[in-house]
Amino acid sequence: MRLRQTEGLLHSLLDLMELKVPVPDHTTLSRRAQKWEPSARRNRPLPHVLVDSTGLKVYGAGQWLEEKHDARSRRNWRKLHLAVDADSGEIIAHSLTDQNTDDPSQVTQLLDQIDGEIDQFTADSAYDGKPTYQTILQHSSTAKIVILPRVTAVESGDTGPPCQRDKHIAAIARDGRLRWQAVAGYGKRALPPPTTLSPD
Repeated sequence: MRLRQTEGLLHSLLDLMELKVPVPDHTTLSRRAQKWEPSARRNRPLPHVLVDSTGLKVYGAGQWLEEKHDARSRRNWRKLHLAVDADSGEIIAHSLTDQNTDDPSQVTQLLDQIDGEIDQFTADSAYDGKPTYQTILQHSSTAKIVILPRVTAVESGDTGPPCQRDKHIAAIARDGRLRWQAVAGYGKRALPPPTTLSPD
């Protein structure tokens, strides 16, 4: 029964995201589960993690009222936060929140779902800020962090060697945003949408 529910959930999510990706049926999922080996047991390099969020519209009684009585209902949205392995396209962590939850608040929850350390964390400017960098480095002390600084971002002014965020801000001020994106590998986040859900 759970595999049928999983199949239905995948269909619903992909329909909401308007992705034309085939979903394996429950019998295929059952066969694959027998041969599946958890990713923690595989000898793989540390992942390069791409993180972003997307809005999902929730359909319910409100839409029925609109159709039947031409009444206006309050639109209901959820945010789906995803962490994707940049090399395989596999979704390795996720969380679903209400529409008012900010993206940086979900970084800890996403990283907690990833076994072991990560090699690189890439995200857009919505995640920029010192707390996000601290959260990532607490999880993976040697991780390379590539987050596009906000236009208003300024260097921290901390004493000692510059942190990764300060280096990004300085590089953009010196070379421009496009050059920084090319050198930092920020364009990696422009990959096609993920196609595989991790069974973890």
